[in-house]
Amino acid sequence: MHGNVWEWCSDYYGKYPSEHLTNPKGPETGASRVVRGGSWFNFAGLCRSAYRDWDAPDYRGRNLGFRLVAP
Repeated sequence: MHGNVWEWCSDYYGKYPSEHLTNPKGPETGASRVVRGGSWFNFAGLCRSAYRDWDAPDYRGRNLGFRLVAP
């Protein structure tokens, strides 16, 4: 689903530690949340899950969404 809309993540935005980690988490608190995946409005290089950006939690836009996951 890369490139459809930016996907909200539950992590707060912050720098990752320098050591190698599997499934790294952001800081425990913060002002911004992580968004991933790019959108239809971006260049192709941004449309991948490894690309992270951020937005304020109250931001709303037509190129931003979320994914529901069933257990």
